[in-house]
Amino acid sequence: MDKYNYVTKLGIRFNHLEKIDVPALVSECKDKWYNETLTKVNNSVVRIGIVEGEYHWHKHDNDDEFFFVLEGRLFVDVEDKTTELLPNQGITITKGLMHRTRAPQRTVMLMIETSSIQPEGD
Repeated sequence: MDKYNYVTKLGIRFNHLEKIDVPALVSECKDKWYNETLTKVNNSVVRIGIVEGEYHWHKHDNDDEFFFVLEGRLFVDVEDKTTELLPNQGITITKGLMHRTRAPQRTVMLMIETSSIQPEGD
């Protein structure tokens, strides 16, 4: 992942019953492409993405992935179409599907995926 300018923190930051303050996390983030695991729910994790710019094309052979926009605007490109997500909108990407995300402005999103997924792809 060193070839990409992403900050990715896969360790779980918050335990169960610990309050997660998303606006505080967003205000402390200074990176252009930031991804952090917030908590684990059964075999899945909830991650926050604070992003601007575009991610590389990739896929996850064994894992679906869910994106939900809180602030900003996110484009999700798949092989033959693009979906624009605005605040309070989400999309699930099917495992094995080539995709990338793009944010023309600073965008905050939540991602729900298995805890074993590698964010940069398989």
